[in-house]
Formats: sequence, structure tokens, C-alpha cells
Amino acid sequence: MKANIHPDYHKIKVVMTDGTEYETFSTWGSEGQVMNLEIDSKSHPAWTGGNQQLMDRGGRLSKFNKRFGGLGL
Repeated sequence: MKANIHPDYHKIKVVMTDGTEYETFSTWGSEGQVMNLEIDSKSHPAWTGGNQQLMDRGGRLSKFNKRFGGLGL
């Protein structure tokens, strides 16, 4: 393995959006640096099941509803 080609692996502090903190090892930043997250699993709609909307782009959704709306499952 070549010497001096890998990034430094060190301990950092991660602060979640709700203020929760934990320490982990990372190649990001430098030793002891603090990473403040703007989005995490407690606040992002992909994990929380937040507001989901169907966007009708190019009439595809209305075309689908027109074609299959009367099937009533």
C-alpha cells in the first residue's frame, strides 16, 4: 500500500438539528471540529413521512386519472 495517500481519520463532533450531539470518526474537517447538520433523519421528509405532493407535470397525472380513474379499487 502506498504511504501518505489516505486522508487523516480523526474524531469530530456532530450536532443534529435538534441539538443532539455525538462524537464519531471521520475524514471530514480536522481533529475536534464540529459539524452542524442542517438536515438529518429527524427533520427530513424522506424519513419523517412529511408532506408529499403529486406534481402534475405535462398533464401526466391528469391523463392517468382520466384514463384509469373509473376503475375504483
